[in-house]
Amino acid sequence: MDFLQNNLIYVIPLLGLVGILVMAVKSAWVNKQDAGDANMQELAGYIADGAMAFLKAEWKILGIFAVLAAALLAYSGTVTEVNGKEIHSSWIISISFIIGAVFSATAGYIGMKSATKANVRTTQAARTSLKQALKVSFTGGTVMGLGVAGLAVLGLGGLFIVFLKYFNVINANSNEMRTAIEVLTGFSLGAESIALFARVGGGIYTKAADVGADLVGKVEAGIPEDDVRNPATIADNVGDNVGDVAGMGADLFGSYVATILATMVLGQEIVVTDNFGGMSPILLPMVICGLGIIASIIGTWFVTIKDEKSNVQNALNLGNWSSIIITAVVSFVLVKWMLPENLSLRGYEFSSINVFYAIIVGLVVGAIMSIVTEYYTAMGKGPVNSIIQQSSTGHATNIIAGLSVGMKSTVIPILVLAGGIMASYYFAGLYGVAIAAAGMMATTAMQLAIDAFGPIADNAGGIAEMSQLPPEVRERTDNLDAVGNTTAATGKGFAIASAALTSLALFAAFVGIAGISAIDIYKAPVLAGLFVGGMIPFVFSALCIQAVGKAAMDMVQEVRRQFREIPGIMEYKAKPEYEKCVAISTQASIREMLLPGAIALITPVIVGFIFGPEVLGGLLAGVTVSGVLMGIFQSNAGGAWDNAKKSFEKGVEINGEMYYKKSEPHKSSVTGDTVGDPFKDTSGPSMNILIKLMSIVSLVIAPYISINAEQSTSALNQLGKHQIVAKKNGCCSVKRSCLMEKH
Repeated sequence: MDFLQNNLIYVIPLLGLVGILVMAVKSAWVNKQDAGDANMQELAGYIADGAMAFLKAEWKILGIFAVLAAALLAYSGTVTEVNGKEIHSSWIISISFIIGAVFSATAGYIGMKSATKANVRTTQAARTSLKQALKVSFTGGTVMGLGVAGLAVLGLGGLFIVFLKYFNVINANSNEMRTAIEVLTGFSLGAESIALFARVGGGIYTKAADVGADLVGKVEAGIPEDDVRNPATIADNVGDNVGDVAGMGADLFGSYVATILATMVLGQEIVVTDNFGGMSPILLPMVICGLGIIASIIGTWFVTIKDEKSNVQNALNLGNWSSIIITAVVSFVLVKWMLPENLSLRGYEFSSINVFYAIIVGLVVGAIMSIVTEYYTAMGKGPVNSIIQQSSTGHATNIIAGLSVGMKSTVIPILVLAGGIMASYYFAGLYGVAIAAAGMMATTAMQLAIDAFGPIADNAGGIAEMSQLPPEVRERTDNLDAVGNTTAATGKGFAIASAALTSLALFAAFVGIAGISAIDIYKAPVLAGLFVGGMIPFVFSALCIQAVGKAAMDMVQEVRRQFREIPGIMEYKAKPEYEKCVAISTQASIREMLLPGAIALITPVIVGFIFGPEVLGGLLAGVTVSGVLMGIFQSNAGGAWDNAKKSFEKGVEINGEMYYKKSEPHKSSVTGDTVGDPFKDTSGPSMNILIKLMSIVSLVIAPYISINAEQSTSALNQLGKHQIVAKKNGCCSVKRSCLMEKH
């Protein structure tokens, strides 16, 4: 036991390495599966080549950005003092940033590579049984989940060890430790920066292709969604990989890293006497997430079904709950072993067992968010059925129904989040909020495996349709795809919930480093910052949706041109020019992702340096609240619209009459799904990266805009004088003046 205590810090990157090794084994298994006939492999090759072309184009732009950002960070690291206050940073933060960016891009690449290998093999497996198709598609998703979690734990744990040695850290509460953790924030900033561009760019790509394919192929030409005659169908399937797989992988990689880092920043403030050199509150989140990888690996063993009639959703839920329960048990053992009995952070005292209770709160919040999201987006449930019923009276009523479902779906998640924040704070203060987020993120490997399974199944169905395989093959892939739509929605709900808790933890860390004790919205500039922050998610969403609309218009025109100018497409005598549609999506997504990304990165810097940390705090509060609401609303509305459309494939009953594909209500549902596409796959999922990235940028610049306690007191005294003057002039109530004088 003494050996483990003395070397626990080295176990952390080893746990990440275990995840990567298991990932390699599962990836090899997927590659060994039958990839089908030559036609299937040719179609899968188009998809893989298109996805790789997009990533290469994206990496060129992001490479330039990463070099420029690293240069700025390197310069900032040379500043040692601001306003008489010592800065604990180093030029090494630029190296940390580059490593984080590379790891984030690698996480997305692993997911995309796995998905493009697994999709055609899932199609081939579906020719034999639903059980085998689930096994191949879920294993492909597991490769991504383990790759993301393994890289995150390996990168964070490994860099932390290097920085402890480099900065000669001896004491957990020393300036050297502050420097080590401040430099480590560069890793998170790099990860989240790449994640934002990957998510926004991938989302624009996939939805431009999807909308173009739907509007011309299904609505105008009357051919199936993934018909080989549709010129946009390859671009559509490529989009599933670059948006829902590579984008999601980079997204949750950033969340994972940011959550651990925020907890480490707060843990560094806790002074304890333990068997780990006073570092137990700092090490705990990394150890929990490392062992969460092992729990997720065990959870994947439970994802299996018996026969064609088995419920795929139940199998996925069993694996998810297994990993959550194992993580909870492991967390109890870790907390009791690592932490001393009593702890204190910023005057808030709590016990070690209360830290465990906070972790449980995080796990419960994550689970409830998934359950609620599933209810609002799953086929057969009330919300989706309400959209189906209102599709019978036209396109407009379908849109109205979807919007109302999305708006109503914010109520329970927000109440759950609010309860989770209050409960975790009650148990362990701000450290409790941060460790609750870490507990929620511990099962990221499993969450991502479940999420990535959906796009793989979607691609498998597309390949089955394009290859004109027997109907039972498409029925099996559609079964998986329908569940995949729900798991994708629950994955986005999980990501948004984790982002909310992570942002609050980052916010708490920012407040401490910036030297402010509170965010006083009674001050006009702070209130103004709050309103501006609340507006940013709307502008960000507008830019994302507008980008999809522009690219979709180009796609529609190109598909119409090919139908018009290439004779024989509809008779299967000529092959469409797939590569031109792929090029349209690639160019549009790269071009349009820059402005939303710039808003997220530059706004905190401008506000922080011009108006100071307290106004920046108001901005962050507004962004977080507005962004979480927008993210939940858009993701759930889009998911519900999508499954309402898919319900017509098996037939739905409206007012005692059955309706199927190509019926008028089905056409209305296609319109709703088209509106919902950029909601659920472009704008909505980007919200969680937006709020985290702005918080991380604020945390990185916090030392440079921080104010001393004397400055803070002076500012408050000055405000008090203004209140007294206002009182003499009769401009203020007695109650408000007394409150300010007391403050």
